[in-house]
Amino acid sequence: MAIYNYVALKNGKDVVTGKIEAESLREARDSVRQLGFLPTKVTEEALKKADQKVDDKPGTMKSLSLQEKIEFTSTLQILAQSGIPIIESLMFIENDAAKLKIRLVAKELRRQIMGGNTFADTVAKYPDIFGQVFIGLVKAGEDSGELEKTLERLMELMNKESEIRGKVIGTLMYPMFVIVLAVLIVLVMLMFVFPVFKDMFDNMGQELPWITATLMKAGLFLKEYWYLLPLIFIAVFGFFSFIFKWEPSRRKIDENILKVPVFSDLITFSNFSNFIAVMQVAYDAGVPIIECLYLSILTLTNYTLHDQVGIATGKVQQGQHLSTALRATGCMPKMILFMISTGEQSGRLGDMMGQATKFIDKKLDAIIDVLTKMIEPIMLIVIGSIVLVLALALYLPLFGSYMNV
Repeated sequence: MAIYNYVALKNGKDVVTGKIEAESLREARDSVRQLGFLPTKVTEEALKKADQKVDDKPGTMKSLSLQEKIEFTSTLQILAQSGIPIIESLMFIENDAAKLKIRLVAKELRRQIMGGNTFADTVAKYPDIFGQVFIGLVKAGEDSGELEKTLERLMELMNKESEIRGKVIGTLMYPMFVIVLAVLIVLVMLMFVFPVFKDMFDNMGQELPWITATLMKAGLFLKEYWYLLPLIFIAVFGFFSFIFKWEPSRRKIDENILKVPVFSDLITFSNFSNFIAVMQVAYDAGVPIIECLYLSILTLTNYTLHDQVGIATGKVQQGQHLSTALRATGCMPKMILFMISTGEQSGRLGDMMGQATKFIDKKLDAIIDVLTKMIEPIMLIVIGSIVLVLALALYLPLFGSYMNV
């Protein structure tokens, strides 16, 4: 594919210029006419050898957040749907995107494409930025000639992922705030309140209850070595980060959390929400069912579910029906399996996966609603327990002294 510069007339009077990709000069002129313009001059753009050498190598780009990927893909999809060539679309994003990171991504992609690569081949060089699902679907869309529709489907997928993430984060915000507040209250009590009572307790001349003695020692230690608090928080945060990232421990956590009521449903349905959505988009884009499965597996963040579906994928590759292979895993909800089975038998697998996605969305809303209602009394119990322990630690010595009088 070569890049052609064109000068054309719009509505027979307005002069417009631009760039277009085509195999030949004749095809370039035809493409300009398809845009509704009357070409007056079409010339092939000559690239400098030095530029080609640079463009053949992937450049460095900063990673995009989910919202930035949505913004980039949304703009690209709107421009592509309007019939604007990919290079001009990227050039527009490069010049007019609100965020610098998006402009840099568009600039590097444009440079690579003008060096002779396709859009799919270019994004494939940056899996850390776009992800394997994005790359696989773009490749399928470009091969089928439906890149605009694929970008629209990708937008739906990313918006769905953002919505699920927002619901989960919103549900966890309240308990996280309560936990942070509780930690601060405990620290204030230990460092400033308990040391004030030390002299009074010492003058009583009696042995302190173990709970009071323990908290008193902790408070005196923290007050004297307060500068260790940041190190303690960093150590705790680092420990839990390591536990959740280290594969052996993460596998154990993922396995056991599927045994916890309500939380198991949240993990299962949130994982299969993305799985089924990607399956549907890939299947509608004409991707073979095996490749659809391999793309969808990439969305499963739970190791146990990932391994089980991986085994099912191997069985499908050997010739087993999709619904039969997934049912054997024992990890997919029965309603989803029923919809997939019905879709296979009726030849409407794409439509039934769309229905399954709607079912999962409703189920997730119900689960999150239940969790939200459960969290409030649990937090009250946690806060009440903390207050009770602190109160007992302060008042037990006083009760003991009254008893001895």
